[in-house]
Amino acid sequence: MAANRPGTPRLLRELNDRAALDLLVDQGPLTRAQIGEHTGLSKVTASQLLSRLEDRGLVAVVGSQAGGRGPNAALYAVVPSSAYVAGLEVGPDGVTAGVADITGHMVAQVTVDPNGADEPVKMVHNAVAKACRSAKVALSKLSAFVIGTPGVVDPKSGDVQFSFDLPAWHEGVLAALKTDLRRPVTIENDVNLAAIAERAYGAAHAADDFALMWLDRGMGLSVMLGGRLHRGRSGGAGEIGYLPVPGAPLPLGAARRGPADEGVTESTTWGIPTLAGGYGALVGADGVRALAHEHGIAEPTAVDCVRAAAADEARGGAFLDDLARRISYGVTSVNIVLDPGLVVLSGSLGRAGGLPLATRIEEIVGRISPTRPAVAVTEVEGNPVLRGALYAALEQARDDVFSAAGTS
Repeated sequence: MAANRPGTPRLLRELNDRAALDLLVDQGPLTRAQIGEHTGLSKVTASQLLSRLEDRGLVAVVGSQAGGRGPNAALYAVVPSSAYVAGLEVGPDGVTAGVADITGHMVAQVTVDPNGADEPVKMVHNAVAKACRSAKVALSKLSAFVIGTPGVVDPKSGDVQFSFDLPAWHEGVLAALKTDLRRPVTIENDVNLAAIAERAYGAAHAADDFALMWLDRGMGLSVMLGGRLHRGRSGGAGEIGYLPVPGAPLPLGAARRGPADEGVTESTTWGIPTLAGGYGALVGADGVRALAHEHGIAEPTAVDCVRAAAADEARGGAFLDDLARRISYGVTSVNIVLDPGLVVLSGSLGRAGGLPLATRIEEIVGRISPTRPAVAVTEVEGNPVLRGALYAALEQARDDVFSAAGTS
């Protein structure tokens, strides 16, 4: 044990430096005395710490603060340009890319047509390059990339196993992206990233246990347990659209098929991509629009139908009752198995239904389930998948940049 003692002061310096950097990111410019108060460090230690971080180009004086007697105290802040990250949401209708500095400020966001959707590397590279041009940041300054896609991501390899909407995204794409971008790249399920954003910025702020129900063109589920995403052994946790429910045919063919199945290509090994049966048939956009039309709400899209119903109780109340009953099948199943305590409705349909829909679901689940979870509407502003991707990328970049060697 004695042989390890010479390294202890360096480790303590690294821990103190990281604590100070995280504090400056969270709370903004602080004086040396304020940093000492929050971290418990002495004035001398805080001064040495700030000198080290200035030498590394991670913090700088950005102003001063008047105090009592004596000169004004210098205010220190993290240097935003010390590193950048990129986050992307990739879908069949477009690619949205964002670039943020190390403090989390988004400096550019662009959306591009999915030209070259059959070439994932080219598609991602072009979107990132456009975002970097908009941000006036060299691509080489990006420290981490996180990409959100629909479909199943293998938790072991990090590769996309299957995505019906993006058939060209398959095993091997991750390695090709890392080779092209020459930076750490992570691919994550898009609904999982929405849950990360919800915990960081939204209705599930700081919640260790919650479920996020994504209601959009299709639907999905993300589960956070003990502050960590639950992906399942194969990455298929949350594919709730395949759940057998009353009122919908069974999603036959949803099970993974083996190589012996004749005529089955790799792009269909996860079963019926259109979800002709199961829970997804009831609460996906097509099913929601059909239900609305049965109630005389004939707006052109499912989102328009739900929004109109939520805005006019007299006109849309009965439709929302039926829709809430359908959604409650899935919410109740999740609640009985996991008891998350909180379920957040997200996606365009979840936003459109708002509180009128959420309160109905909470009431129904409370009646048919042994426990009653809170059902809330997403509070994440902007694009939740993109914000979750940037948040995840920032965590990676800060671990690298803030904890890098250079504190000796």
